Amino acid sequence: GKKRLMKYPVIVLTLVVLMLNCSGTVAQTVPKRELRAVWIATVMNIDWPSGKGLSVAEQQHEYVTLLDTLKQIGMNAVIVQVRPVADAFYPSSYEPWSEYLSGTQGKPSQPYYNPLEFMVTEARKRGLEFHAWFNPYRASMNEQLVYADTHPFRQHPDWFVQYGGKHYYDPGHPEARAFVLNSIMETVKHYDIDAAHFDDYFYPYRIANVEFPDSSSYQTFGVWGFENKDDWRRNNVDVFVEELSRRIKREKPHVKFGISPFGVWRNIDKDSTGSQTTAGQTNYDDLYADVLKWLREGWIDYVTPQLYWHIGFQPADYKVLAEWWSRHTYGRHLYIGQGAYRLGGKGWEDPNELVHQITLNRGHREIKGSMFFSAKTFLHNRHEVNEKMRRAYPHKALVPAMPWMEGTTPASPQLTTVTGTQGKGIRLEWKDPGPATASYYVIYRFSSGDSIGVANASRILDVVPRSAYATQSWVDNDTSKRTAYLYLITAADRLHNESTPGEPMQIKTRGKRRPIKIIRRN
Repeated sequence: GKKRLMKYPVIVLTLVVLMLNCSGTVAQTVPKRELRAVWIATVMNIDWPSGKGLSVAEQQHEYVTLLDTLKQIGMNAVIVQVRPVADAFYPSSYEPWSEYLSGTQGKPSQPYYNPLEFMVTEARKRGLEFHAWFNPYRASMNEQLVYADTHPFRQHPDWFVQYGGKHYYDPGHPEARAFVLNSIMETVKHYDIDAAHFDDYFYPYRIANVEFPDSSSYQTFGVWGFENKDDWRRNNVDVFVEELSRRIKREKPHVKFGISPFGVWRNIDKDSTGSQTTAGQTNYDDLYADVLKWLREGWIDYVTPQLYWHIGFQPADYKVLAEWWSRHTYGRHLYIGQGAYRLGGKGWEDPNELVHQITLNRGHREIKGSMFFSAKTFLHNRHEVNEKMRRAYPHKALVPAMPWMEGTTPASPQLTTVTGTQGKGIRLEWKDPGPATASYYVIYRFSSGDSIGVANASRILDVVPRSAYATQSWVDNDTSKRTAYLYLITAADRLHNESTPGEPMQIKTRGKRRPIKIIRRN
């Protein structure tokens, strides 16, 4: 039977409490909080699904395999492209089903299911944050696309322009802009996403000697307010970003809004505050994206510049740009977009390039983590990248909390029972503290000789999503015989505000007949 044995010796208890209350965190090479995210691109079937017209079972199996792979190498978030080209990976009142699912735009996969709902649920089960990735204006990848009858292009051809063989919503057309905003808000309203995410496609990348064909909307909507077209274009994007930000926060204050722009804001030859780079295109001058303004105004919660260049690349050096962006965060979160797909290519011959970049990021307090492009690099373990990621990410990490977002730190969870069965590990049970603000729990384990405190990432055993039951439980399968362990559990809300730990529970594993001895605090 389960016996309650002696309480902690008083000295040990005092020490534990002292260490728990110690606020100073030890500087760590591997931070306890760090975003570790991967982009899952659906456009052109880059990452998922691997081809058009797969069965629903194949689609789901591929996605689950992808998540399991990413979780195993230490990731804690996915950014999934749910609206790649003015089409949808969910039933939408605004735009047709994506051709990248069934093979035909406007036609759902058979048997019918809702891919977005499925994807969010599977990410939740694994404790991964889900960022829904939208391409605001791009409407096709080529001129041959056959639009579904329900596509806005059929009803409102005046909303679209053609440039470089692709169609785009015209960002200067107010009705087109309003329509795109509504289509994105539909997803924010109806799905349990953690963030809405844009990449770098606002105005498309400039094609040499080809002007973007928006002079008619400029004549209609822009001339009276702006002296030049460039300022008008930038304003069109500003208006869109500000409005979406306002609407997301009004609808669901806990949903983050993040943007992953091209890696260079402006070159120094154009602007003294620009970076020491000679990039051929830049956000401000070519894509009409004044990213620094969005950060300054607090319209976006995070920025993830795409620094898809290696350390030492002359025109746009990773090191130079990481340092530049870390000086221009305006108090918002900065993650770095890293080009995992480039491994093995020119300048990326060093198989440890990504690891060097992660180490460099950790040298800047303002850089809160990484997003990697793209998932199939890890799925296929190219250049043994997964082993390198495990080295860079030896412990689990919590997603950084955003202090300007209103969260509710949950109450401390209280361990109620610890039971041991030989060969079955140690089962921990605790009460959900309620009210139901806990989104997940963090389980810490200490061995004798460890300093006890929740600042140290290496002591995190697991991050466990909250279950629907009143009693939460988890099994530690990695224990040794005749060893003393001390367990602590904290609770965190969906914005990653972590509670103080509940009271510690100390146990000692024994031999075969009586698996554990509990030394506990009442």
